Amino acid sequence: MSALKAADIRAAVAAVLEREQLPQIVQLGHPVLRQAAVPYDGQIEDAELHALLELMRRTMHAAPGVGLAAPQIGIPLRLAVLEDPATVGPEIAGARERQPLPYFAAINPHVRAIGEHTASFFEGCLSFAGYQAVVERHRIVEFEYLRADGTVRTEEFTGWQARIVQHETDHLDGVVYIDKAITRSLCTSAEYSSRWAQPTIERARAELDF
Repeated sequence: MSALKAADIRAAVAAVLEREQLPQIVQLGHPVLRQAAVPYDGQIEDAELHALLELMRRTMHAAPGVGLAAPQIGIPLRLAVLEDPATVGPEIAGARERQPLPYFAAINPHVRAIGEHTASFFEGCLSFAGYQAVVERHRIVEFEYLRADGTVRTEEFTGWQARIVQHETDHLDGVVYIDKAITRSLCTSAEYSSRWAQPTIERARAELDF
């Protein structure tokens, strides 16, 4: 990375940290969402890194969402925060294999599919506000990342947790979920809530013909 690029990243981080309000979440169409994020290699000081991750966590909570990647607040660094309280009913939790995901921050993460099994469910995105669509994703993945203290962590995730880590890693690669979605399933969040928010996608698949 050039010194200029590192300086640009430092300036962008400083700008979001200096604001009194939480940053706006970047929406689809902004070029930062379509660029591969730069690996974190010390472009900002440790104190700034921790402050940025905490800001991302508060922004994710306020949205609210279950994950947020740094490009979603205009920072082209390979960072993400993830947390899912999984406040859904037992039928939905069972069908979607959705269990609570305690908060953690991932630096320079990489995801690898384990096995060939996939699962298809509706998902949304804070950077494509107001819409939902069905995405087929790997059911089990291995997730390798750096923690904020610099240690390497490798974890295996299944079900909805695997979906979250895949979604956020996609953001760091310049990919938005709609790129992988079954486009005939695309609907507004209002239509999803009133018609298709069942535990599985079978009714939506039949009526929307996808």
